[in-house]
Amino acid sequence: MSVEMVELSMEVPEPVRPAGILQQNRLFLDFFWDLAKPDQEVRLKAVENLIQYLKTNNKEDELEYTFKRLVDGLAHTRETARPGFSVALGQVLSAFEDVSLQSILDRIKQKHNPKAVKKKLFRNALFGNLFGVLAIQQSGRLSKEPQVVLGCVQLLQSLSQNRQHVKDLPNKTMMDILNEIPEEVFEEVLLSALKTDLASAFNTPEQLQLLLVALQRFPQTLKPKKLKKLLGSSTIINADNIPRLTEVMKMAAHSMKKECVLPSVVLDLLKLSLKEDSFQLFWNTAIVNGMLKEKAGPTHYLSFRLLGSALPLLSADQLKEVLSGEVMKQYGEHVVSSQKPDRFKLAPEMDTYVSDFLQGCQDADKQLAVMVGFSSLTNQGFPVVSPVWKVVQHLQPAALQPYVDWLKNMFLQPQLDKLLDFSTRKQKENKEANEQTENSIFRLRKWIGSRLSSIIDNHQVKKSEDLIMDVARFIFFHTFFSAKKASADVPETKGKLSVPLDDKTRGVLVNTFFGLLLSMHHLPLAQDSAEGATVNQKRVQGVTADGTLWIYHLVQYAQVLLDQTKCVQSSQPFSPEQRQAWDSMMQSVANLKKKAKKGATAESGAFQQLFLLVGMHLFKAPEELLDTMKDLQSCMDKAQEKKAKKKKKQATEQEEEPEWVEVLVDILLSLLSQPSRHIRQVCKTVFTSVCPHVTAAALTAILDVLDPDKDDEEDGAVVVTDDNKPQKKKPNEEDDDEEMEDEESEGSDDDSDEDEDDEAMEEDDEEEEEDEEEEEEMGEGAVDQSFRLELMKVLKQQNALATEGDGSSDEDLDDDAMMELDKGLAALFSEQKKKTQAKKDEKAKIQKEKTLVRDFKIKVLDLIEVFVARQAGSPLVLGLVEPLLSIIDRGMSSDSDQQAQDFLRRAADIFRNQLCRSKVYCRTVGDRQGELHDLLDKLMTKAQKLSESSVCLYYFSASLYVVKVLRGAPPAEAKEEQPADGAAANDLSFMGSMDVDRVSAIFRDALSSFMGKRKSPLSTQMFTDLFTRFPGLCVKLLDAAVQHITSGVRVHQQGQACVLVLRAMQSREVQQLLSGAPWTELCVKVSGQLEASLQIEQTESKVVKEKVLKTLELCQFLVKHVNQQKLSVDLEPLQKVLQSLTSAIAFKKTGKLEDTYWAVMKHFGVMKPKVEKIKPDKEANQQQVLKKKKGFLPETKKRKKRNKPILEPAAAAAAAAADNNSTFKYKPGADKGQAKKKHDKKTKQKRPADGATASQPSPAKKSKTTQSESKTAKKKKKKSKQKKGGGE
Repeated sequence: MSVEMVELSMEVPEPVRPAGILQQNRLFLDFFWDLAKPDQEVRLKAVENLIQYLKTNNKEDELEYTFKRLVDGLAHTRETARPGFSVALGQVLSAFEDVSLQSILDRIKQKHNPKAVKKKLFRNALFGNLFGVLAIQQSGRLSKEPQVVLGCVQLLQSLSQNRQHVKDLPNKTMMDILNEIPEEVFEEVLLSALKTDLASAFNTPEQLQLLLVALQRFPQTLKPKKLKKLLGSSTIINADNIPRLTEVMKMAAHSMKKECVLPSVVLDLLKLSLKEDSFQLFWNTAIVNGMLKEKAGPTHYLSFRLLGSALPLLSADQLKEVLSGEVMKQYGEHVVSSQKPDRFKLAPEMDTYVSDFLQGCQDADKQLAVMVGFSSLTNQGFPVVSPVWKVVQHLQPAALQPYVDWLKNMFLQPQLDKLLDFSTRKQKENKEANEQTENSIFRLRKWIGSRLSSIIDNHQVKKSEDLIMDVARFIFFHTFFSAKKASADVPETKGKLSVPLDDKTRGVLVNTFFGLLLSMHHLPLAQDSAEGATVNQKRVQGVTADGTLWIYHLVQYAQVLLDQTKCVQSSQPFSPEQRQAWDSMMQSVANLKKKAKKGATAESGAFQQLFLLVGMHLFKAPEELLDTMKDLQSCMDKAQEKKAKKKKKQATEQEEEPEWVEVLVDILLSLLSQPSRHIRQVCKTVFTSVCPHVTAAALTAILDVLDPDKDDEEDGAVVVTDDNKPQKKKPNEEDDDEEMEDEESEGSDDDSDEDEDDEAMEEDDEEEEEDEEEEEEMGEGAVDQSFRLELMKVLKQQNALATEGDGSSDEDLDDDAMMELDKGLAALFSEQKKKTQAKKDEKAKIQKEKTLVRDFKIKVLDLIEVFVARQAGSPLVLGLVEPLLSIIDRGMSSDSDQQAQDFLRRAADIFRNQLCRSKVYCRTVGDRQGELHDLLDKLMTKAQKLSESSVCLYYFSASLYVVKVLRGAPPAEAKEEQPADGAAANDLSFMGSMDVDRVSAIFRDALSSFMGKRKSPLSTQMFTDLFTRFPGLCVKLLDAAVQHITSGVRVHQQGQACVLVLRAMQSREVQQLLSGAPWTELCVKVSGQLEASLQIEQTESKVVKEKVLKTLELCQFLVKHVNQQKLSVDLEPLQKVLQSLTSAIAFKKTGKLEDTYWAVMKHFGVMKPKVEKIKPDKEANQQQVLKKKKGFLPETKKRKKRNKPILEPAAAAAAAAADNNSTFKYKPGADKGQAKKKHDKKTKQKRPADGATASQPSPAKKSKTTQSESKTAKKKKKKSKQKKGGGE
């Protein structure tokens, strides 16, 4: 195509386009090259530059050439180039209005005539015409030239006949033209041309859409009388046309199957039905009785998409009718059936339709109708939409309140007949009518509870505080209470339950309520959620506008319900002791609120939250939390007594640490064993507030829980009972349901990542149990010896055991004896089965205990993390070092599951990132200097004995942390008195409370262990960190590191010693501490060690080369530094050793080792020798080129050689000899060598195993051998001739 285009362009007469354009202006021609590039931005930039260039120069020949090139490019072979030329042509026509559109259209028809091109260019010609019409339409000038409009439409009509190439693009272009031209042009010019297409509108979707667009654009022209002449009826949608319209919609559905979109012609039909007031007929006849009668597939999906697209177009009554019809029911069945994997799901598209409708609709009645309609679509009582459906966030407050009221009424009085309920075929077969009704009510109430809770949990929903409290009161009341009679004080008693709540429903509501309580704990203020808090402002959560906790409002409501005994009845009434605990809790909260008014503290607020939370959980598990409530009450009383005593006695003797903190910690630990995320977060908040009061005993209680050595002790904080008891199942179920709701909700909190451990616990537990059961089944193959003895005993009692002597058999036993034997065997096997099951249950119980203990430890790590973050400067933090290291050591060495790995990862993160790397640390060592030095010695000793370097890294980090604590910070007074330089020097030499000699000895022994052992858990990076962070210790250890340059036990250690010395000498702090004579002395020692280290014998060992590289890097720094500072260091011995190094190690042309060596020698004035470039010999190059011919096509396969006679072996040898005497100097050794190698290979294959000489070939093989020799001779002859010719 491109070649022919060039040929055609050269046939244009010279006066039109002078040939000089190609040579004179290359910039102008580059525009057309850019138009064909695949990058859209480049093409658009080229269009802009082209128009600007043409306007600036204003030359007719260039404009004419532009039109020619652009018209030619419309049929470009590259698909990405055609739009570029089309856009350019349209923009040029828009810029130069004096150019006639008719002339351009004629040029397009002439250039891209499909009848005049070759067959392979037929498709390109079609697209050339199409893009040409698009360019004319995009020019914006069609309305000014009506005849061009007619020509374009006629051309598009001719293109639409080739649908296999252009598809529906011509019809879409015609619709674009119709949308652009005025009605007068359509009536005068186009109507007659489009009469055939408009009359056949019911044949294809494209023609029907053309008619619908014309009706929409030109209603005055296409009046009912005109339509009756064209179609035979004055309206489009009527009873006679419905069957034809249905067939057209089916065609459109199948044609758009892959695109997964709604055909625009169907939506236009819906709009026309609303305009013609025939929506009822269209929907019921064409959609319900037409499209839905087909097999499930594209026609059903088209109906569902039409339903979603029709939501903004329908009235409230029409919405109610449509959303309760057959299309919705079919959609519900599709949603239920598409839950299986690898099935097409249309639900996400429907969510988008509904979300867009609610977001753009301001009519509350329509919003409510849509929400109620989709919530009423149920599968056996359970709505098909998710209970956390996010579209609710777009509801107006005027629609949200009625929707919540509808949900509550449906909960109280489930009216299944008003729901659009359906059941699948399997569900109808498996369920009876009564069971199905009861189950449907349970499923509906379960969904409504989750739906109400999710509305509160979604922070994007525009809801008032009254609505939030109304929902919370409703769920709380029906979870734990029931109404005896209506009361004005309790509005919830006015709603009567048509079906009473059973225990199963209340169990689900318990989980829903505590999930709602957690959501309210994280609920932001209304103004924060609406407007958004500032970036640096801390958001207030869990409180109302007046600052009162949400949970406090619920506790007050609970108090009202407990007092209204005549109107309200509790599902689990409190005992007198439990009611007394509740009343004391209320009194304590009231006292705390009074004190908070005088002076609010974080501690009082935390205690309030803890009291309120435990009080709410009394409704769920009163027996378990009764003792906790009493302990909490006594704890707070003791805390207040301690504060009163401290105010009275300030100068008296010191008292013991307050016991209330220890009691509180025990309470928090017991609460953390409860499977509730809300309790976990409140415990963390409470512990944060009491961190300053935590004592060593309280911290020890926390660490005892985490101690790996105390896992099996009976006095642990977690008490695990038998899983068969129903009381112990509820906490796990509650935890699962709470976490499920929290994951589905949008509410986010800081601890969301941490709480994922709770969720993963049960999955890992189930996998482990399955593995253990498989192992037990495998082990059951070995029969228990005791069971064998019991079996033999039963058989002997009934004389059923055959022996060698008596030869008895089962036939000797009578019926009674056989019955007795069967009873005995049945009892024995039943007992054995019970024993086996008991063993399995015991193993499962042990595994469950381990899982619960791990989960509990993960929660206890919250307290450790809070304490490290809040009290990093406390001396008590030092007591966390060894316990955390013990956890990490034990976790690294044991094979653990995912849950244990998460626990280990969390503990390691707290230890290394929050403890060791914290900028805040204990700066007042006091009398604990000796204890810290002993701890440092213990840590380093243990680090050297470890087997894994990963664990050793944590021990070394702990040692550096202890050194940092011992050193402390220099006093601020000394810094102010001294100048800046002096203060910096003193900071480097300041060691605080550290015994420098002892600490240096500890690390010197560790360094000797690292350099003196072949396998050591220590690493170079550890000592590098030590040198970097503590230059004072680095100076003390530098001499030892220098000695190890030659005394390292392995070559690798010697190279690492060079790395350590290099890092130390590069440190500016070390240079300041050793300034003067000590620095010069150090350089002399290092120079001598390097000289000794580089005296190596000739070797090619990779390890030695790596060591030499490290040594040379140190040499480079040393020599450069000595020369710059002009130190009195004799470097001549080192230079001599370096010069002799090239004889010991073979250097390559380039490489890191070689480059470093010559960089060192450059400081001695020795430059790297330059390699002279020698011109290669031409003959040698020719030989190399000829050698490459070996991989080409053999000469015997070439046509030009076939006519030459075949020479015998003797003649071939003579020809080869003649070639050797020719003027071309060719050495055939390569060919001979190759032939010899081939011959040797053949000989080796024929050689016998005993090593004797090869025997003569057999007569049967002789012919093949002779033939191969003749072929070899021919090849040699032809090759020699070729070489001879090349030489001449």
